[in-house]
Amino acid sequence: MPKKSRIPILIILLSSFFFLSACSSSDPSNSEAKAEKKEDDKYEKLVKEKNKELELEPLELTSYSEEVGAALGNPEYKEFAANGKVAVQGEVEKYSDLKSDYVWIKVRSTEDGPAGDDLEYYAPIKEGKFKQNIRLYNGEGEYKITVQLPSTDSENYYYDLASFTVHNVNPDAERDVTFTPFGQEAELDLNIESSYLKGNEVFTLKGEAGSLSDSDTIMLKLNKESDMWKHVIPLKDGKFSYDVPLFYGKGLHELEVLVPDKERENYYQTATTILIDNESDRTMSPIEYSKTYEERGVTLEYPQYGGEESDGVFSVKGKIDPQAEFGPETDHIYITTTKGEDKALDVIPVEDFTFDDSFYLRFGPGTYEVTLSVPEIKEENSDYFRFYGFAKFEVESAGEDKRDLLPSRGVQSDAPQITELAKELTEGRSSEREKAKAIYDYVAKNVSYDVNKLETDDFSWDDSALKTMDSKTGVCQDYSYLAIALLRASNMEARFVEGTAFGGFWPQKHAWVEVKVDGSWLTMDPTWGSGYIKDDHFVAAFNEKYFDPNKAEFEKTHNRTGVSY
Repeated sequence: MPKKSRIPILIILLSSFFFLSACSSSDPSNSEAKAEKKEDDKYEKLVKEKNKELELEPLELTSYSEEVGAALGNPEYKEFAANGKVAVQGEVEKYSDLKSDYVWIKVRSTEDGPAGDDLEYYAPIKEGKFKQNIRLYNGEGEYKITVQLPSTDSENYYYDLASFTVHNVNPDAERDVTFTPFGQEAELDLNIESSYLKGNEVFTLKGEAGSLSDSDTIMLKLNKESDMWKHVIPLKDGKFSYDVPLFYGKGLHELEVLVPDKERENYYQTATTILIDNESDRTMSPIEYSKTYEERGVTLEYPQYGGEESDGVFSVKGKIDPQAEFGPETDHIYITTTKGEDKALDVIPVEDFTFDDSFYLRFGPGTYEVTLSVPEIKEENSDYFRFYGFAKFEVESAGEDKRDLLPSRGVQSDAPQITELAKELTEGRSSEREKAKAIYDYVAKNVSYDVNKLETDDFSWDDSALKTMDSKTGVCQDYSYLAIALLRASNMEARFVEGTAFGGFWPQKHAWVEVKVDGSWLTMDPTWGSGYIKDDHFVAAFNEKYFDPNKAEFEKTHNRTGVSY
């Protein structure tokens, strides 16, 4: 009997032990909530103490309140204390007479703070009522707040309804994201909870505008003191995303987000403003965009700012809007690189409305000005190409000066077909002169002159060494492209010479080749070495006369004007 009585007691004691242990375990979230409540209670106590010091006089409304039948339910006093927040709430009896559907609330901090001195709210008036919660963005301190109502007579005009002073006792600083009427009507929403943020060189802005379409654009305007940068970004499915460079070094950058004004074409209105405190000392160069950028529907995805560093090769990436003017016809982009007096022109293709390619900074180390352009879209053939710049920026290059060795526009000296042929032509030839002569012979013997191309101006932006190698026909530029590509593929410096040539009644534009042989430039003209034109037909008649010709004799028919890169 005694043994039986002990078992239940032991069970009860053990059960009690586990029960007590479970009750004694702590809940972290519960502890945090208690700590927050304790902190909040501290500031509520400070509010009460501050209000005792102040004379809590009733808030007075202006005479305009009687005119439109307006009243404020909150706040009640003209000067009072608050714990980080203030609610403005009221109603307007004659709201249908107002020229706007928004109450304008201006908040100004009387002391300088990190999040700026002022902030504005536009509270919508719905069925005569409005309410706006305000966070006192600079933390502890004094704030002046003015509430204004729209005029009943004039658009974009407001009258004071009431003004009051708030003493914030809470040191926490958090700035609301506020939207103007234009921003609210665009249904703008951003991926941020505060309009005062820390940044480091680049700020990623994401958002959506529910009432805008993909044919609309968003404008960004970045300010820091006297410096300003503007840029337009596209919408896709009502959304947008852009990495905004904080160009102007350490300190506060003001980013203004603007939406299209539906009443005025090509005009934007401020939707919201964000303050970004950049922690980086680095300064960057803004990209200069022209009207062509927007008119031709270009989106440049890289680079996003100038001053980037390069090892001699630089890439660009972007898109063309298929709905833009000449969007479907824009099948290439021109790239002009300038360093001092040296200038080069490159072309990259646009495929499926996208361009993503690289080009050489061929003139050695230094600062390059890069201009990106779209081509003129024309119906008639011509022997020139006009293009319009849409973006300009600088690049710092540390690459070597290999201007006459690197591949270039029309000269694909790194293409496998070119390198294989060059190897075949120069095999067994030890001297540079022999190699150059073998390439001259091949081009002059194997390419026929395209008289029709000359007469019809049937030039194309992608004329090149590869096209000439494949078609075995062309005009002087095509002979030169192929010869230069084969020479460079053989590790010989070669350049494209522009000038005029006298082969008939008057001089015509012409191109030939100069190649460096044993340290000196040697001239060759494979076009004139291939034959001649008689009765508008090409007559193949290879000759060696135009490989390293006598200078004086050559200059009687050829006038050199410069080198093209």
